[in-house]
Order: sequence, then C-alpha cells, then structure tokens
Amino acid sequence: MELIYELIAFVLKAGVVVFAVMLIVGIVAQATQRQKVRKGELIVERLTDELRDGVERLRLELMDKKQRKQVEKSLKQKQKQEQKENTKKRVFVIDFKGSVDANEVESLRREVSAIIAVAKPGDTVFLRLESPGGAVDGYGLAAAQLERLREAKLELTVSVDKVAASGGYMMAVVADHIQAAPFAFVGSIGVIAQLPNFHRWLKKHDVDYEQVTAGEYKRTLSVFGENTDEGRRKFKQELEGIHQQFKAHIQRYRPDLDLDKVATGEYWTAQEAIDYGLVDSISTSDAWLMARRDSHDMFLVRYVQKKNLGERVGRQVVATLQTLTNYIRKQQS
Repeated sequence: MELIYELIAFVLKAGVVVFAVMLIVGIVAQATQRQKVRKGELIVERLTDELRDGVERLRLELMDKKQRKQVEKSLKQKQKQEQKENTKKRVFVIDFKGSVDANEVESLRREVSAIIAVAKPGDTVFLRLESPGGAVDGYGLAAAQLERLREAKLELTVSVDKVAASGGYMMAVVADHIQAAPFAFVGSIGVIAQLPNFHRWLKKHDVDYEQVTAGEYKRTLSVFGENTDEGRRKFKQELEGIHQQFKAHIQRYRPDLDLDKVATGEYWTAQEAIDYGLVDSISTSDAWLMARRDSHDMFLVRYVQKKNLGERVGRQVVATLQTLTNYIRKQQS
C-alpha cells in the first residue's frame, strides 16, 4: 500500500511539472500569436457519394456473390454515365450550430460567399440549423448572410432537427422553406435582457461607485450603481423597439403569420408550430438528404478555423490532466 501511495505522489509531482511547462509554453505561444490573424480553410465534401455508397454497400452485402458482381458492374457504368451527362441539380449543404454570441457567423459568411461565387440560380442551399438564440447583433448578421443567398436567386431550405428559437428562428425565417423534426423547438419570438445589481451590497459595505456619462440615456441600467424607475422604463422601451424590429423581420418573410399569437416569446414543438405557420413541413435533415441522393449532386461546405499553438497546447494540458486523474482513480480503487 505504501508503494502505491509513493507511486501516486510521484505521478502527481510529474503531472504538476508537465502542467507547468505546458502552461508556460501555451502562454508564450498565445502572446506571440495574439497579433496574428487566425486563418482557416474551406473544406468541400461530396455528400452524394457518401450517402449512396452506404446504401449500395448494404444492398451488396445482402446479395450472393454472383449477383454482387453484376450489380457492382452496373453501378460503375451508371456512375460513369452520370459524370458524362452532369445534368443533376446541385445542393450545397452548410451547418450552423449557434452559440449565445453567434461567433459562428464568421464561418457562415465565408461559406455563403464561396457558394454564391460558384452556384447558379436555381441551385439549392440546405442549412442544418441548431440554435437556442442569443445576441441580437450576432444573429441579425447571421440572418443577413442568409439573405445574400436569396438575393443570389438560390433556393434556401432550413432544416431544424433540435432547436431554432429566438435568434435561431430569426435566421430560419429567411428560408424559402422551413422543415423541422417532430419534437424540434421553434419560435421564441421575443427579446430578453437581464443583469445583476450589486448597489445595495456595495452600500452595505461602504463602497462608493462613481459613473460619469454624457447624454441622458448613455446608461439606463447599471450593475453597480443605483437603478431608477426612469432608467428601467427607458431600458424596457429599448427592448420593445428591438422586439418590433424582430416582428417586422418575421412579417417580411412570413406575411401570413398572426404575430399577436406567435410573437409572445413562447416556443413550440414543430408538430404544434406547423399549425401556426412557423414551419412548412415535418422532416429530419437526414430524410431530406436521403430522398435526393439519386437526383441531386450534394456538397457539404465547411469553413474550419485553424487552432493556434496556444489553443492546441491548452487542449493537450486538459487531456494530460484528465489522464492523470483517471490513473489516480484507478490506483485508489
């Protein structure tokens, strides 16, 4: 038992040394790369082949050897003929899994720009969207990127497998067609803002807080200062203004919606939302893609930002600590 404890102590010391070295390297790397622009690359994958290959592989496995050879030969001839004719419609698939600050819009705008540069009017863009919403400015910009696709005369279909609420629905509504999985959540057409206030705590501990502004409404509510009813009223008014803009945006693309019913901040499952006109059909993204695997050429377009050295070292530090933790738990059990 004493040997085990000594071994654990040694591993811990070694882990601390490794962690310290990697942390220093990470800090230095982050500092040297702080001024550098993070670059990425556009990745294009041919989804058609991937979807069809999976289906055909299963079919072939269910056949005897003689049948398999005949079908494989027929498939090769069919693929060659399709490549020669090249008359299929094209679908460009992009993914957007949004965070609260919608920083994914940087990749989205690059993907949209690339598609517009090569697509022809009538081509389809299929967006797999997942977002509970977030910052108005970020999601407003994301919706504007999707508007560029429509301006380029491209058909835009948005598919929601899990959630497209608030800012997520602000993006979805730009589409020519919105589909959603049966229990996906959509809606939440509303605006929310919240912040803590520490004024009473500061006052209790005799801490003064000074804030100097120029302009009557430069700051309406404060985290540390004493908030007033007038400030709250003005802040509420600003939120109502944003809500009105949100509703106008929805009405522009969905003029038949009854905003008094749907712009309440509530959200619904797709099965409920279809009755309100918030979505057009019930389906999953997988079903949509599989239904077009033979009739369309489909391409997955992704812009991937490269991780800098500091971020890579950080991930390695976390992985090392996790390995050490697992090892120690195993020794103690």
